[in-house]
Amino acid sequence: MPTRPRNSIPQPWLSFLHELDSAVHEEVRLHCMGGFVISTVYGFSRPTGDLDVLEIAPGEVGRSMLELGMRGGPLHKKYKIYLDHVGVAHVPEDYEDRLTEIFPGAFKHLRLLALDPYDLALSKLERNIQRDRDDVKHLARTVPLDLEVLKDRYQKELRWQQGNPEREDLTLQLWIEAIEEERSKQ
Repeated sequence: MPTRPRNSIPQPWLSFLHELDSAVHEEVRLHCMGGFVISTVYGFSRPTGDLDVLEIAPGEVGRSMLELGMRGGPLHKKYKIYLDHVGVAHVPEDYEDRLTEIFPGAFKHLRLLALDPYDLALSKLERNIQRDRDDVKHLARTVPLDLEVLKDRYQKELRWQQGNPEREDLTLQLWIEAIEEERSKQ
């Protein structure tokens, strides 16, 4: 997984994250996903105003950090960006085993852990809006995604979680066809 050095964390994210880091006095791990990861880790040039977080651990310490950085909170008012604790997200069941720290050593207490690219792509399957499809195409180009790994992970770790798995099966198939078509043009 690509990682970026501390000095390449874009503003206002760098200042925002430093303030979150300064607000806690023990290690806090954020399981990150969404546009922040797509843009800062995988270099997709698209704006994002939030940092989607699946889990904040430990929870008690994380709660005060979330209050500081959430939408409408003090840091959101100051920087116009915010932490978004994603309440319901379908991600592959073993995603935690594949998390990778981004910006290691950049903060004293804050540890940002990103979903691996396959888990990140699959986290977008159910919503499937145009931005999600663009993100997945970007990952397919830059990683590049192995489509067999993507299908296998979906089948083994995610499909059973879906409320309408037949719809998600079709969505994944359409994504794969679009990626294959794009690759055939190169």
